[in-house]
Amino acid sequence: MIILILKTSQPIAELYLYRDKQLLNQLSWQADRHLAETINLKIDQLLSKASLNLTNLDGLGVFTGPGSFTGLRIGLSVANAMAYGLNIPIIGSRGDDWIITIIDQLKKGRDEHIVTPFYGSPARITKPRK
Repeated sequence: MIILILKTSQPIAELYLYRDKQLLNQLSWQADRHLAETINLKIDQLLSKASLNLTNLDGLGVFTGPGSFTGLRIGLSVANAMAYGLNIPIIGSRGDDWIITIIDQLKKGRDEHIVTPFYGSPARITKPRK
């Protein structure tokens, strides 16, 4: 089972590629405010390093938070869209063993269909000036 896992809760975004419980490759980059522009390119780059493409994926995992409001929103939107478009299962998790939880749940055949973020606190949104 080939699993792509995303973590976009911090300024440094992380991607992991697993075959069952074996880490094949990982990639991290300083995404900051460029996450939406770079995430798809980085996913392609990670898969290419392993001589794979999107159609080889059997499942997706995503860190659900807490973390950056915008980073989580972008990462989960990309992961949910990919899971839907590729018709593969998706699992979200948080906590210390979040990657192991994702892999175990996917191997059991679990599919959340749509993963929602856990922000940990309300978003810091400024009041309108007018």
